[in-house]
Amino acid sequence: MSKSDDRFARDAKALFDASVDELDAATLSKLNRGRHRALDELGSARANWMRWAPAAGVAAAVVLAVTLTMRQPVDVEALPATVTDMEILLGEESIEMLEDLEFYAVIEMLEQDNDVG
Repeated sequence: MSKSDDRFARDAKALFDASVDELDAATLSKLNRGRHRALDELGSARANWMRWAPAAGVAAAVVLAVTLTMRQPVDVEALPATVTDMEILLGEESIEMLEDLEFYAVIEMLEQDNDVG
C-alpha cells in the first residue's frame, strides 16, 4: 500500500473507534446481544449440517457403487457400408459428376418446387 492508503486507513479507523466510543450503554448492550444471537445461530446451523454429513457421504458412496456395478457393456453397431467421399472423388464417374454439378443443383431445385414431372 502507498503512504496515502496507509494514512486513509488510519484516519478511517480513528473515526470508527471514536464513533464506537461515543455509543451509549443501551446500544452497546443491544449490539452485543445481537452478536451473540448471530453466533448461536451460526453454531446451530453448522451443527445441523454436520449431523447430516456422514449420511450424505454414505449415500454418495452407495450411488457410486451401484453406478459402477450396474454398468452393462454398450453394444456398438457397425456403421452401414456406404460409399465414402474419397471413393466418389477417386472414382471415374465422380469427375464427370463434378463437372455438371450446377446442372444437378438446378434439377434438385426444380424437383423441390415440383416443376419437374
